[in-house]
Amino acid sequence: MKDYIKIARPDHWIKNLFIFPGTLFALLLVGWKGSYGGLAGIALVSFFCTCMIASANYVINEWLDARFDKYHPTKKKRPVVQNTMSGKIVAAEYAVLAAVGLGASLLVNIPFFVCELWLLVMGVLYNVKPFRTKDIAYLDVLSESINNAIRLLLGWFFVTADYLPPVTIVLGYWLGGAFLMAIKRYAEYRMIGDKSTAALYRKSFGQYTEQSLLISAFFYAMCSLFLCGIFIIKYKIELLLVVPFLCGLFCFYFHLAFKKDSAVQKPEKLYREKGLLMYMIILAAVFILALFIKIPALEVFLDSKIIGL
Repeated sequence: MKDYIKIARPDHWIKNLFIFPGTLFALLLVGWKGSYGGLAGIALVSFFCTCMIASANYVINEWLDARFDKYHPTKKKRPVVQNTMSGKIVAAEYAVLAAVGLGASLLVNIPFFVCELWLLVMGVLYNVKPFRTKDIAYLDVLSESINNAIRLLLGWFFVTADYLPPVTIVLGYWLGGAFLMAIKRYAEYRMIGDKSTAALYRKSFGQYTEQSLLISAFFYAMCSLFLCGIFIIKYKIELLLVVPFLCGLFCFYFHLAFKKDSAVQKPEKLYREKGLLMYMIILAAVFILALFIKIPALEVFLDSKIIGL
């Protein structure tokens, strides 16, 4: 039983905290008419639903990747790789997790349910043939990181089912996730150290080089910041205060990729990086502060008039 719990990766549930920036954006732009106690209850249900759907995706990921993970220095020790698990039980586990996640999401609202279903479908597209987008260079990163955008939507929709979030912040969140995923790929590729072995573990690695992974990560970061900048100008100029910290976060994460056995290969373990954790706390504090304060002096950046001499 322990192995079946392990492949659902409950230690990865911390990633689902990424739904809550969507909540903050919804509170900023739409507001909440009920009690905040009620909102907290809906938030817990929403977090639970997302954890169930994410775990369903992890289960099929572990099962279908077993024959590739045997080429990875650490993943080859997983129970699925060692052929100690039943396929029928794994299939039943996937079905139960998916059913519980989707069923509970109906308690929130229909847009939230649709996004949970979308998250589940992305797991199929990413892992299952004939789709298996994880085998195609660049598409592997983009199809995995779109889960970031879906999480943002989930956080938004449990606050309001009446409005869509601005497309700029959704795309910016997606491409920010693509940067993180590309850096993870780079750290894995660098750790394995041999292109042919890396390609046996992950087919897309046969189409990548260290240089192409770093260039793509740089591209995703620039696009993410550009789109976030548009959102800031249109909706909340005070968030300009966050931009230098966000740039610093990209640089910090980039730096971690060069460490031996880098933590960016296992994002759920990043809390062990004390410096990054402290930086994230500061970034979160500045972000929340900027959301709810007003600085009239910053409105000069919204003025289209040319300054005369």
